[in-house]
Amino acid sequence: MPGSPEPAPAPAPVSAGSRPRVVVSVPPHLRAQFFTPEVWARLAEAAELTVLDEHRDREALLAAVPGARALVLSWRSPRVDAELLDAADRLELVAHTGSAVAPYVTPDVFARGVHVTQAGDEMARPVAEVALAFTLSLLHRVHRFDHALRRGAAWEEAGAAPERHEIHGSEIGVIGASRTGRAYIRMVRALGARVGVMDPFLTEAHAAELGVERVGLETLLSRSRIVAVHAPVTVETHHMLGARQLALMPDGAGLVNTARSWLVDQDAMLAELASGRLDAAIDVFDEEPLPPEHPLRALPNVLLTPHQAAGSVECRQRLGASAVDEVLRLLSGRPLAHPVTVDALARLR
Repeated sequence: MPGSPEPAPAPAPVSAGSRPRVVVSVPPHLRAQFFTPEVWARLAEAAELTVLDEHRDREALLAAVPGARALVLSWRSPRVDAELLDAADRLELVAHTGSAVAPYVTPDVFARGVHVTQAGDEMARPVAEVALAFTLSLLHRVHRFDHALRRGAAWEEAGAAPERHEIHGSEIGVIGASRTGRAYIRMVRALGARVGVMDPFLTEAHAAELGVERVGLETLLSRSRIVAVHAPVTVETHHMLGARQLALMPDGAGLVNTARSWLVDQDAMLAELASGRLDAAIDVFDEEPLPPEHPLRALPNVLLTPHQAAGSVECRQRLGASAVDEVLRLLSGRPLAHPVTVDALARLR
């Protein structure tokens, strides 16, 4: 990107009184998306930057971190473990430009007093917007029409989809009143949907504030026209939607998953979808990239996107701005805005 520094060699030891040094382990194409010229200039003004283009190169990162006070990471960067921390003798902050920070840090980071932040708050709205787009597509069977026309079906055949519905008055079930879940709830309620929510941590008072009804999982599944999954990744939520749960969904209902494949048993989901009983819109998969011959790709009742729900221009720029703001907060002695605790790692995969 314009104004982005060239990759720097291994830094010299930091001397007293020098500018604080920050390592940015973000490849060029993501730097261009994350950091506007204005945001990059703010960071460059506040710190001496070491920029790693080969952000997956662990040896390069090991050579770069001595003396650095902050490390900005992106997806697929090497993990910050005990070995890297031994080299990072002055490290105070690991700032991840995404949400799922657990793959990139170990508990050693917290044990050594290094702060960790992530930018997940910035993803809530765009992911909720995609979940809303998925919801409307499933309700109106847009994916089925598109598939039929693309395969050359006759006009009358292409129009022969199952019953279609408006979102106004539809029963929408939301699993997880997370940041994204709440953003999605506000959107579908604004369009007139009736919303039931299953979340063990949602209180009656908070449900009233959101304008939703708290319900159990089985009730939610059995009565919802669309089920949208927004739960966190925990031991308890692994495959929370399996064969028995999916069988409770009414014929013609739709499943929306923009969260994590961890939450849905993909084999059980595939069996239901292959029968044609349910429709689905899916952004996340057990295996990514999704193999070219995967059976999900051929099903006319499935809408697929390649894990890009948070990929808007605006979201990417907010992710970068959030990470830079955290670094600037550290350097100026202000509290971090989005700190991560060791206990929260399990939910940030």
